[in-house]
Amino acid sequence: MAQTVTLIPGDGTGPEVTGATREVIDALDVGIEWEEVEAGEKVIDEEGTPLPEHVLESIRRNKVAIKGPLTTPVGQGFRSVNVALRAELDLYANVRPAQSLPGIDLPFENVDIITFRENTEDLYAGIEHKIGDCAGESIKLITRKGTERICRLAFEQSKDMGRKHITVTHKANIMRETDGLFRDVFFEVAEDYENDFEEIDERIVDNMAMQLAMKPNDYDVLVCPNLYGDILSDLCAGLTGGLGVAPGANIGDEYALFEPVHGSTPKYAGQNRANPLATMLSAVSMLEYMELQKEAERMQKAIKQALKNPENRTKDLGGSAGTKEFGQAVISNLE
Repeated sequence: MAQTVTLIPGDGTGPEVTGATREVIDALDVGIEWEEVEAGEKVIDEEGTPLPEHVLESIRRNKVAIKGPLTTPVGQGFRSVNVALRAELDLYANVRPAQSLPGIDLPFENVDIITFRENTEDLYAGIEHKIGDCAGESIKLITRKGTERICRLAFEQSKDMGRKHITVTHKANIMRETDGLFRDVFFEVAEDYENDFEEIDERIVDNMAMQLAMKPNDYDVLVCPNLYGDILSDLCAGLTGGLGVAPGANIGDEYALFEPVHGSTPKYAGQNRANPLATMLSAVSMLEYMELQKEAERMQKAIKQALKNPENRTKDLGGSAGTKEFGQAVISNLE
């Protein structure tokens, strides 16, 4: 039975990377049909908003969506569409795997880390205001409910994946009420999973950054509040090749939205030079979420096989292939 997935092409290079990814999934012949809707900078003039209501309605109807990067101006213009989507759909878990890939020469080998980042609270909740003309104030909100559900999801999914080491990251030595609550609830939830993991531990966030830079192979799963998870997951992406290879998933109890971590890079739009790998790896996670495990494995294997040939890699990975050419290389390796 066919399943419909919402597709948001995105801004800048988004339509190119989502287009290449769509072609790979279509070649898998898994019965996915697409409902394409537009959001972001390109629809503001016509819709008066970067996130039209019909986009949200499509995701609510289909339950699963994949999108390209959307432009968010720094310090001006509209609020991040990514943040708004997470809030509107209660996508409380941002799951970002970082895994070493073939053909990418980096200081560390065999890195395999998943970051579970709380997605709706912390400083990213946007509870802030000006104090006159001389200051701005943000409120850091951490709740027991929000923390418990991200921790439980992290333990459940990590157990299902056979992970054995899970680490909570915080700054509870300074922010005792907020990060202290996050830490305490993590260890309360951990009591239900003590027999499922070989190691359940904690790291202060600044020390965690140092540990990842020195010995990333010592770590397996990270559980973080929103802001720390954003920063540390980018660090993990750097360990495996950068944001161009970094997939992401936003998971809630009812809906799931998959996306590359990188930005829209408008200066390269339409030039067939964007790396679609992060979007393709996000699609692999989407297939796993949809319980299409065999198809996800086929796609993952084809991606890795394509990367082994230097001619298939895009310029950011030391090759000369374009977006479309990399997509075709993956398709040719599906069998």
